[in-house]
Amino acid sequence: MSITALLQPRPGLRVLVTAGASGIGAAVARAFHEAGARVHVCDIDRAALGRLSAELPAISSSMADASVAKEVDLVFNDIQANFGGLDVLINNVGIAGPTGAVQDIDRGDWERTVSVNLTSQFYFARRAVPMLKQSTVDPSIIVMSSVAGRLGYAFRTPYASTKWAVIGFMKSLAIELGPQGIRANAILPGVVEGERMSSVISARAAATGVSIEAMQEEYLRKISLRRMVSSDDVAAMALFLSSPAARNVTGQAISVDGNVEYL
Repeated sequence: MSITALLQPRPGLRVLVTAGASGIGAAVARAFHEAGARVHVCDIDRAALGRLSAELPAISSSMADASVAKEVDLVFNDIQANFGGLDVLINNVGIAGPTGAVQDIDRGDWERTVSVNLTSQFYFARRAVPMLKQSTVDPSIIVMSSVAGRLGYAFRTPYASTKWAVIGFMKSLAIELGPQGIRANAILPGVVEGERMSSVISARAAATGVSIEAMQEEYLRKISLRRMVSSDDVAAMALFLSSPAARNVTGQAISVDGNVEYL
C-alpha cells in the first residue's frame, strides 16, 4: 500500500462521534463521512442534530446527555442496531464550564463540568471497548482534551482540571488496551475560532475587567503562529489518527494549536 493510501481511513470504518452535531464534533463527523466512513453522532442538542441530519442524511444519530449512563447505553444500542459494531470512538463531548476565581465558582457548576467532561469519557469507553475488541480494522479511541490539558488556566480551573484528567485517562487506556490492538490518543485543540471561543473570550474579559477586543488580542499573542485554528484542522488530525498511517501511534497527546505558549 502506498504512503498516500495509508493516510486515508479505511472505507466503511464505523465511527462514533460524541457531541457530534455542531462545532468540532460536526467537523469531525463530516470529515469521516467524506472519507467514506459510516458515522454515528450523539448530542444533547436536538435542533443541532436535526440540522446535521438534514445536511447529511447518511449520518445516523442519537439524542443523549453524555453525563447520564443510561442515555449513553441507548446510544450504543443504536450503534449496534445500525452498524453491528464499532471501529473508532471519538469522544469529543465537553463543556466550557464556569469562568471565575476559584472561591467564586459554584459547586454545582464544578460538578457539572466534571460530569460532562470527564465522567462521560468513562461511560463511553466502558461501552465502546467490548465492541472495539471485536473490530478487525485497527480499532482506536480518540479523546478530545485541550491545550488547557497541558497548561495551567487561571479562572478556568474546572475546565483545565478535567482536560488534564482526560489525558491521564487516555494514557491509561493506551497501556490497558494495547495488548488487544486498540490504540488510544488525545487531541488537544487550542484557540478554535467559532461561537464557543467567542463566548469564552467574552466571559474571561468580563472576569478580568478588560475589553473583548483586548482579550482577543491577548489570546493571539500567546500563540506562536498568531492565529486561531479551525475545527477542520482538528478533524484532519482525527482522520490521520484513525488511518493506517497512525497504526503505531498510541498513548499520545497531540496539540493542534499553533503552539499556544501559555494561557
